[in-house]
Amino acid sequence: MSDALNKTETLKNSETMALGIVLERRKGASPWAEWVWRPVSVIPGAPPVDGPRRLLREGEGWAQFHAATLPLELFRSDTEGYKLNLSQEPPRLWVVLRPDETGEPGGVVPFVVTASAHECEAYQVSGVETVETVPMPPEVTALVRDFTEQHHVDVPFVKRERKRHFPKQG
Repeated sequence: MSDALNKTETLKNSETMALGIVLERRKGASPWAEWVWRPVSVIPGAPPVDGPRRLLREGEGWAQFHAATLPLELFRSDTEGYKLNLSQEPPRLWVVLRPDETGEPGGVVPFVVTASAHECEAYQVSGVETVETVPMPPEVTALVRDFTEQHHVDVPFVKRERKRHFPKQG
């Protein structure tokens, strides 16, 4: 186990960590989009956001906001997706974004954050949401790795025998 957990402490069947989602707004390069929004990082253990967004920093043509605090939820049933993610260099978090229907044109609202390579696929095929990745901070990596090591069970592949539609002719 990593330093994130005491060696005698065991993880529950599910774990949750609050993550602040940092969105960056940049000037658009297209005449159809004045601004382009995308997630750039997460803040582990961040408090909830008061109001729509909190400005963190800005520069010429860009600004970064703490847009939302979402739970990163880890489940025993999805350790295969976490294991796949942890095998990549670097591991990533997927942030699912939905169009902001209440405010800024072209704006987005963070909806879900996940460490599962499999869960993000479901959102990518829906066509409604946008899925972007951000680097996984070391403390989140430690939690995901410890959780996966404790709960992952390899399931052997078993090839099924095909059913015959017609009896064998002999």
